[in-house]
Amino acid sequence: MNDELQHMKNLGKTSAQWLHAVGIHSASDLRRFGAVGAYKAVRARGFRASKVLLYAIEGALLDVHWNDLTPGHKAELNHQLDTPVAHNKS
Repeated sequence: MNDELQHMKNLGKTSAQWLHAVGIHSASDLRRFGAVGAYKAVRARGFRASKVLLYAIEGALLDVHWNDLTPGHKAELNHQLDTPVAHNKS
């Protein structure tokens, strides 16, 4: 099987399976969700993903190894993860 997600840096079989389970099947799907959105979707589906998955997804989107993300970048991802999304009341 030629899985586009598994060809991205940091993403292996398990992470690709989790992402597929939440409707993310391609790099463009992943970009649309963003790292935080994709991570939240995986966690909401009940998968026991650690924060490393969040960093791995961000690294995949940036084409860098997740461990090369700066501590500040990781902190910003964690901040986004912990900040509730404001909904527009239009």
